[in-house]
Order: sequence, then C-alpha cells, then structure tokens
Amino acid sequence: MKRSGLLPRGEALRRAIRWLSEEGRHDHAAITEAARRFDLSPADEAFLREHFRE
Repeated sequence: MKRSGLLPRGEALRRAIRWLSEEGRHDHAAITEAARRFDLSPADEAFLREHFRE
C-alpha cells in the first residue's frame, strides 16, 4: 500500500482538539489557529466552533 503524506480521516481534527485542550483555550482566535495549524476543512472548523461555543 502506498502511503501518502495525508493523515487518516479525522486525525487532524483529533489533533486539533487535543491541541486546544492542551492550550486551555477554546476562543475564536484559538480555533482559527488550530484550523490553520492542522489544515482543517471548513466543516471541521465549524464543528470546533459549535463544540466549543462560549
């Protein structure tokens, strides 16, 4: 099986959630940074915003 540089489906979102928890921040700026840092899809970013709604 050829391996690409892509993460398995959902892994980037799991890493972003872990990173947000470690940072102790769940505000708009932190979620935007996590989305950029972990190359999340718009749907994944929207999920984080809904999940961590203040």
